[in-house]
Amino acid sequence: MFKRLIQKDIEEQQDNIPVIAIVGARQVGKSTLAKQLISDKKKVVFLDMELSSDRAVIKETESFLKLNKGKIICIDEIQIMPSLFTELRPFIDNNPDTKFIISGSSSPTLTQQSSESLAGRIYYYELTPFLWQEIKDRISMQRYRLIGGMPLSILAKTNKNAFVWLKNYIKTFLERDLRTFGFEIAPNNIRRLWMMLAHFNGQILNYSQLGNSMGVSHTTVKHYIDILQNTFMIRLLEPYHLNIKKRLIKSPKIYFRDTGVLHTLLKIETFDELFTHPIYGSSWEVTVIENIIFKYRDWNHYYYRSSNGNEIDLVLTKGTKVIAIEIKTSTTPNVTKGFWIALSDIKATESYIIAPVKMPYLYKNDTYVYPIEEFLEKNV
Repeated sequence: MFKRLIQKDIEEQQDNIPVIAIVGARQVGKSTLAKQLISDKKKVVFLDMELSSDRAVIKETESFLKLNKGKIICIDEIQIMPSLFTELRPFIDNNPDTKFIISGSSSPTLTQQSSESLAGRIYYYELTPFLWQEIKDRISMQRYRLIGGMPLSILAKTNKNAFVWLKNYIKTFLERDLRTFGFEIAPNNIRRLWMMLAHFNGQILNYSQLGNSMGVSHTTVKHYIDILQNTFMIRLLEPYHLNIKKRLIKSPKIYFRDTGVLHTLLKIETFDELFTHPIYGSSWEVTVIENIIFKYRDWNHYYYRSSNGNEIDLVLTKGTKVIAIEIKTSTTPNVTKGFWIALSDIKATESYIIAPVKMPYLYKNDTYVYPIEEFLEKNV
């Protein structure tokens, strides 16, 4: 059994919070995590809203809740029965000894409905595909970079088996999951855009350009991208522009959340194919960004680029701290003059270059080169 890093955060608050919400993409292990959280508890109930039998159990919600007072009630894929949220609020207020763990795969549905009904009673925790620190003892970095971090991909015996599962994951997401989440949209349209976005991974988003390529309006493209973002398939990294008196790029960058999904859409199934593909650099950025953003999950996350091209791949801010991170695929990384100008623009308090090197070392001007493994273990 893999230990998830977010589990410690949840366990520290579990007894103090009426409702814990675990959100994340399909098949990232939300149900497994919920079961781990209740594994040593005596009075628990677990319901999966994808099962008609479990939906029948909770159909008469008020009676069900009264029968299970004082227990931990886990409800998986709760967005399938949105009416539960309004039923839970009065019960929670009158029964503080009953705790809830809920999970869902569609961010807007779960967050909007639960925050409106359960404001002040609910904490959200996002579960990602496997992070490097969770599986580094079970898999090589090269394989992790290739097949991504989806649990059933990681557990596949071979890379070929992993990509067979990933192809089916994408097919199921498009043909079933989107409809389950309430998105009435033609699967072929989303698939076409998703494949286009794979080629644009790590680039600045241009809705009009994508719309012209697809023969649809930029608002339609934005709607599709919102769906992929809200179902945790892609990440939009916003530009950093606080207190900077320069012309800056104001559109977000787009990144996939999992390299296995990215490579499957691009039909890349070996590391040799990846190494020679134009996506190689931005694929590495996905691995680095997803792991670092989790480590710095209480910080704000941006990229920086001025109109004349001075840029930094990842900017982390919290209070007066500004950490600049440049991501390189070379084992002998170098940065351009624009990097140093960008550091000055954002007034970085720390700066790092993340690259596949063997050990950390000072690069220049208080900027350090780090392997991702050691940077993730570095104290904040």
